[in-house]
Amino acid sequence: MIRKSLALAALCCLVTASPALAAPAAPLLAHQATLELNEASSAWILTSTALVLLMTLPGLALFYGGMVRRKNVIATIAHSTAALAIVTVLWFVVGYSLSFGVSGEATNPYIGGLEALFLNGVTPTTAFAAAPGLPEFLWIAYQLTFAIITPALIAGAFAERIKFSASILFFFLWHLIVYAPICHQVWGGGWLGSWGVLDFAGGAVVHVNSGVAGLVAAIVLGQRHGFGRDNMAPHNLAFTAIGTGLLFVGWLGFNAGSAWAADAIAGVAALNTILAAAAAAIGWTAVEWFAHKRPTLLGLLSGIVAGLVGITPAAGFVDPKGAFFIGILSGPACFVGAVWLKKLLKYDDSLDAFGIHGIGGMVGAILTGVFASAAINPVSEGADVVKQIVGLLAVVAWSGIGTWVILMICKFTTGLRVTKEDEIEGLDYTQHGETIHQ
Repeated sequence: MIRKSLALAALCCLVTASPALAAPAAPLLAHQATLELNEASSAWILTSTALVLLMTLPGLALFYGGMVRRKNVIATIAHSTAALAIVTVLWFVVGYSLSFGVSGEATNPYIGGLEALFLNGVTPTTAFAAAPGLPEFLWIAYQLTFAIITPALIAGAFAERIKFSASILFFFLWHLIVYAPICHQVWGGGWLGSWGVLDFAGGAVVHVNSGVAGLVAAIVLGQRHGFGRDNMAPHNLAFTAIGTGLLFVGWLGFNAGSAWAADAIAGVAALNTILAAAAAAIGWTAVEWFAHKRPTLLGLLSGIVAGLVGITPAAGFVDPKGAFFIGILSGPACFVGAVWLKKLLKYDDSLDAFGIHGIGGMVGAILTGVFASAAINPVSEGADVVKQIVGLLAVVAWSGIGTWVILMICKFTTGLRVTKEDEIEGLDYTQHGETIHQ
């Protein structure tokens, strides 16, 4: 009886102290509209949500897991899994509100408010104001999948040498300090989107953001032990090929789903996504073949991902001719970033998070300003290369500085790197007590 009374008292205290949990739903929050259900579009976005979630686990997990050495496969897959778990809970608690919420009656240009803390005020009859045909719960789920994959992409830069405890703290802080503000600035009514910077599906929000963070992380952590001397070739390119296929299929939900409707723009975004990926694979392989005298499967797979990244900001703004040129240019540009630039500057971006996502996202964002067509999407009428470049500079600065601060917090709390002995033995066993047997 006493235990039941204490439990009831604790529950009452929790409800009293947590108005975001206890308050009744407001009729409409500042970011909301009354739902005007579009069943066809809702079905498509529900499907797209599943496709984008597939990109992180198992898609990215296998893509990255195949490229590391055998002793670090489990640890690498654990990064994608941890990002999914941490970001999902954070998104429910505060991330969605910081990304798409509004403070008072006006939209803050840099960060959302706390009006939707714990999804307070979200009901089955509300919609996000920009997508009134979709239930807000579905909108939240779809946007969550973007928030999940972005920090998971960064893990490719610090793979094989970071403490798992540090990666957990990093994902937690990075979502709040870097992802949510940039998402709000571009997509949530903040200054970049309002000013006219175009980012259809996350060239800046996801790829440039994660790529720059990966570069900063790679520099701060330093090179892996034996970098440039030991054989660090991928242990299983079959894993990487399967992961690429899953990413490719999932990317159709990533790009075509960002039309927020089952319409003509979603159709052109889907075609552009496939075309750009194929063109980039050809572009990457042509340069690699010329430079190294032989084509590789890893190069083909990397080229496909480079094209997918490059077309992301432009998918629903350009026609297929524009998509082709974005793809054919993204492949060689990412090859330069992932191979030559890394060798020139001697930083150890383990799985080319910056070389592919950072460089590819920048190329795609700038070329969006070049190839955007009002005949495809009326929003393209305002396309401006200068605005695209300014938007990129803003994202690079916020992501770079924010990531450095977070890494310093991790360094002086959990610590960043495993010991030399643990790194040599492998993170699978030293961090997780598990191994992949021969």
